[in-house]
Amino acid sequence: MSVWGVDVGGTFTDVVGVGDDGRIAVGKVRSSRNELAPDAWRHVHMAADAPSPSLTHGTTVATNALLERSGGRTVLLTTAGFEDLLWLRRQDRADLYDLARQHPPPLVERCDVIGVQERIGATGTVVPLTRAEIERVVAEVARRQPGAVAVSLLFSFRDSGHEARLASALRQAFRNVPVAASHEVLPVFREYERTSTVTAEAYLRPLVSGYLKRMGRAAVTHGIADLRIMASSGGTLSLVQAVERAASLALSGPAGGVEGARLVGASLRERDLLTLDMGGTSADASVVLDGQPLWQTDGAVGGIPLALPHVLIETVGAGGGSVAWADRGGALRVGPRSAGASPGPACYGLGGTEPTVTDAALVLGWLDPAQPLADELRLERQRAEDAIGRLARTLALSPGRCAEGIVEVATATMVRALRRVSVERGIDPRQLVLVPFGGAGPLFTCRLAEQLGMRRAIVPPHAGVLSALGLAAAPARIELAASLHCPAATLQATHLAHAYRDMEQEAAHALPGAALRRLADCRYPGQGYELTVGAEGDGGDVARRFHERHRQRFGHADPRRSVEVVNVRLVAERPGRSLSLVATERSSPASRPRPYLPDLRADDVLHGPCMIDAPDCTIRLEPGWMATVQPSGALMVERT
Repeated sequence: MSVWGVDVGGTFTDVVGVGDDGRIAVGKVRSSRNELAPDAWRHVHMAADAPSPSLTHGTTVATNALLERSGGRTVLLTTAGFEDLLWLRRQDRADLYDLARQHPPPLVERCDVIGVQERIGATGTVVPLTRAEIERVVAEVARRQPGAVAVSLLFSFRDSGHEARLASALRQAFRNVPVAASHEVLPVFREYERTSTVTAEAYLRPLVSGYLKRMGRAAVTHGIADLRIMASSGGTLSLVQAVERAASLALSGPAGGVEGARLVGASLRERDLLTLDMGGTSADASVVLDGQPLWQTDGAVGGIPLALPHVLIETVGAGGGSVAWADRGGALRVGPRSAGASPGPACYGLGGTEPTVTDAALVLGWLDPAQPLADELRLERQRAEDAIGRLARTLALSPGRCAEGIVEVATATMVRALRRVSVERGIDPRQLVLVPFGGAGPLFTCRLAEQLGMRRAIVPPHAGVLSALGLAAAPARIELAASLHCPAATLQATHLAHAYRDMEQEAAHALPGAALRRLADCRYPGQGYELTVGAEGDGGDVARRFHERHRQRFGHADPRRSVEVVNVRLVAERPGRSLSLVATERSSPASRPRPYLPDLRADDVLHGPCMIDAPDCTIRLEPGWMATVQPSGALMVERT
């Protein structure tokens, strides 16, 4: 195998290798907290037949650090008078009517924010940054002995001179302490989001750097010549680039799944997809339109705003290991807490006692106890029945009805996530094809499609490890941005070319041979949000695309109004390995109580109700649905 993808999830680590002939080798092991499990390396080492294989890694180390606040002490330097910016936040609230809601605290302590006596105003007025002030600030930082330093000065996206001088002095004084400057991380306007993002970057760098260095050494030991890291944007970074863009790894793993779904859709000539990755800990919903994953630049992880490009993903606590419980009012709830890999669901027999979605599926007969999971783990039905039975008595339900209720609640939670990425963005899910994957996703294929009014779905080959397959095929990519702030009507093509010139030079150095795509963030005057459109042509072309995008997103547009270009963006992308999906070797048909996907042939048709077992997942066909086996091993699921 010459191309590998390794995706570390909260419960399982998936390993996929793709050979020159398109054939696929897979492995699935239980995850080891914050490290790549030794068994995952064993799968790569045993199956790698190329002398210098390439490996792309999707990691949760940055995500976990933000969720668990496990990063080191970070000092924030900002313009004097703006020290409270991270605590003031924006005026909007996640829950408008919850007056007692507590915001997650910033990643820095208030005592670790240092005001710098300097200022660059919006009109170019300057309060100088003196040498004496730099020395005072460096001494203040030294007294605190931080693990990292973030620098975010007012209007540095317009003039980075003060910020660059301060960052340079800090790097000379503290050679082993990461220093993140906002003009290097996110040189665009909006002080709060820019400051929050650069603070997260500094907070994550020591942890991410240590992890990636260990990964690099392990890769060399196992003969990996090219190690790349998946970024939240759906593209891969070199090891050096990933260390310098730690905050860009916050959604590393889920982005690989969307790329995998896009690849499967392309193999079947389907370009508009609604995807759902249901693993052991959570479920991630996303959209692919016209063959490209949707992405955005506003989002948050663990309540921390990150204004970096990332694949549009809505995550909910509805995985196979999500714990079912009764609230104080006697209502059945599922998630967001997960049993994880250890102890895992009760049916794993590893010490878990709480009922989960996996236990419910086993009690309902959806899962076959004889079909092993990762590491040859076999499910124990009696333990699942005991766990479900205890919850059922609390809810005054029969065990069967309780198990059915658990999957109904989990289904409703996932449907809400799928609606958020489609209906709430002006996208009709009925015009899309559902692609469920992950170890648990295919169980819910028909139920999800029915509730969304969809008529077709694709269950990918190797659905349980599709995220790792997406990693193996992902392109190399970097994204650059700069603030512009001018009316689109005044922009000639030459003006736009000048705006992109510096970014194109930087991209050519960072990613030689990459194809370049120009984008622009636009809005109507007075709006507080932007939409991103292609920036080819002149300002008039950009404005026309914005009107069309605004109508598609919000249902209305006003071509008579002027359009502002707020930011310009450049995407540099070098295509990943071109993969042609080929079905793996078929097994010899054996006497089985249920259909087994490797036993099936192309064009075989199955009708629901039916359970179909596969090496890495189980597919459930509800009554009124049929599935046709494709040459690649995928299932095309349709209403009858």
